[in-house]
Amino acid sequence: MPFILGELSGMPSWVPAVLLVTLSLIVGFLARFILLGFIRYWQKRDRKLFKSLEKHLRGSLFLFIPLILINVGMNYINVAPASQNFLTTLLNIFIILSLCSVLIKLTNVAQDMLFLRYDINLSNNLRARKIRTQLMYVKKIVIVLLVSFCVTLILLSIPGVRKFGTTILAGAGVAGIIIGFALQKSLVNLFAGIQIAFTQPIKIDDAVVVEKEWGWIEEINLTYVVVRIWDLRRLVLPITYFTENAFQNWTRNNAQILGSVFLYVDYSMPLDVLRAHFEKVLSETKLWDRETQVLQVTDTSEKTMTIRLLMTAQNSPTAWDLRCHVREQMIAFIQQHYPQSLPHVRATLTDSAAS
Repeated sequence: MPFILGELSGMPSWVPAVLLVTLSLIVGFLARFILLGFIRYWQKRDRKLFKSLEKHLRGSLFLFIPLILINVGMNYINVAPASQNFLTTLLNIFIILSLCSVLIKLTNVAQDMLFLRYDINLSNNLRARKIRTQLMYVKKIVIVLLVSFCVTLILLSIPGVRKFGTTILAGAGVAGIIIGFALQKSLVNLFAGIQIAFTQPIKIDDAVVVEKEWGWIEEINLTYVVVRIWDLRRLVLPITYFTENAFQNWTRNNAQILGSVFLYVDYSMPLDVLRAHFEKVLSETKLWDRETQVLQVTDTSEKTMTIRLLMTAQNSPTAWDLRCHVREQMIAFIQQHYPQSLPHVRATLTDSAAS
């Protein structure tokens, strides 16, 4: 390319410039085509890394390579010094932005690879959820640092900013203090997020009860947390909520959960028969993890006795379905075989005339 541009140095100034841009775009397109073709070739061998690279880098490399070529070719065409300085600065800014985009996309590729290694779809996914929570938060911090670094490089690439760098840095220090006071709440949220990412009172996909709502942790962002409620609503809370308030975490140490069902029956209900049917119901469903089954009379009143059924499941959604299934089956059994043992009110009628 430098040789071609040198041969055209005697022509009007706009011709080498147009040729430079055209050739750079063509070379960039060819390089992108070859790279994506190579990635698609490896995809046929089920290489998940290359699938992720194609997914995230498809558009990011389109401008990066041509911009580099144009920046190099600028040294071989005749451009007025003032215009050349402006164009060089502008090219450097776009190169930095393009590089920042590529680096951010590569963090997404790294996240995809680590997510494949730590799969949360498994029944025993406690460690995977811990790692994923940390990875997602660290990725967000890395992106913020990359953007900050690129903005700094852009400012330093501008001659006026570089010339008065000391003055600007001093002013930036004062401005930083002022902004720090103004954004104090946001900074508190940011540090609370770092604390949660590593101490992990909550993790991605934890089952929690917050604000009298039951759901799962869906997102942990830099300043807020999204809880997916059981009826598909979303509860958005500041991340400091989980460091300043009490809440229930049903899967803090283990995805397995103990479910309970309460039945209120008459004293005439035979407990051995009820216990045998409870065991039969559990043995016939895949929702039960075959570890815990307990039937106990936990309370009595003048009208009924309270029977508590305990059973375990692999996770909270399964435990909910298991509780509903057991409750339905036990009520149907009592209705069909012992309807007289359903709760009812006893009354004694006396003849007032006889008294």
